[in-house]
Amino acid sequence: MAGVELFSHPAFYTRYRAGLCSAAALALLLIAVFTYVPPLLVAYRSHGFWLKQGAYREQPTVRFRYEVLFVATTGPGPGSFLAWSTFPAFNRLQEDRLRVPLLSTREEDKNQDGKMDQLHFKLELPLQSTEHVVGVQLILIFSYQLYVSVVNGTSPFAADYDLTNIIAAYRDRNVTTVFSDPNPVWMTGRAADTPFIINATIHYPEEPGFWEIIKFAWIQYVSILLVFLWVFGRIKMFVFQNQVFTTTPISSVLPLSPVLSCKQHQS
Repeated sequence: MAGVELFSHPAFYTRYRAGLCSAAALALLLIAVFTYVPPLLVAYRSHGFWLKQGAYREQPTVRFRYEVLFVATTGPGPGSFLAWSTFPAFNRLQEDRLRVPLLSTREEDKNQDGKMDQLHFKLELPLQSTEHVVGVQLILIFSYQLYVSVVNGTSPFAADYDLTNIIAAYRDRNVTTVFSDPNPVWMTGRAADTPFIINATIHYPEEPGFWEIIKFAWIQYVSILLVFLWVFGRIKMFVFQNQVFTTTPISSVLPLSPVLSCKQHQS
């Protein structure tokens, strides 16, 4: 039999066949277009199809560069501080305020996925019995895939190492990282011969996968598509059952033979 099967309904055991260039085939194509395209347009015109701004977490490839800038405030005066860094030019500017601490660091890959998950950092600053630390400025430099340092370690100018200028330059970048520590602990009561210690563990958080970006669009489209599938499914059933366009219906139930029916009646 010529033609291809265009539509079938299992409840009625009937298949409808027609040629590919027939009016019925063209009607079926238009129904499919009006089923799948309008939900996309409706979701897009709702102005919330693509997520333009959102909050998510991603675990980048982060490594500690072993570059540190440390300033400990010891009093209210402008020169009451001790400083040290891994930048020789900065250390030369400190003169008698330079104090070399004992530094220990260790990065750890806890889940063995090839990416570091946290940094263990400990700094011990030796102090005299009359010195007390009342404030700390600490900058740790990490490397990302796109890395541009905000600390110019070769600069001979003190302004390039000022924390205010460093933070301002960092915020001007397109990509920034925020270190959040809601529960810092500052312990007092240091003994006279013990150093000032900074002990920190810095975690490198993870992010969901690629589908985080498009899941909002997918949910909106599918929720509207279900309504269109139901409506146009009823329209398609009406078109073929009522032969709005000429097709060849083929019933899956074979008709009962008249001879067999007569024999059954006589028996």
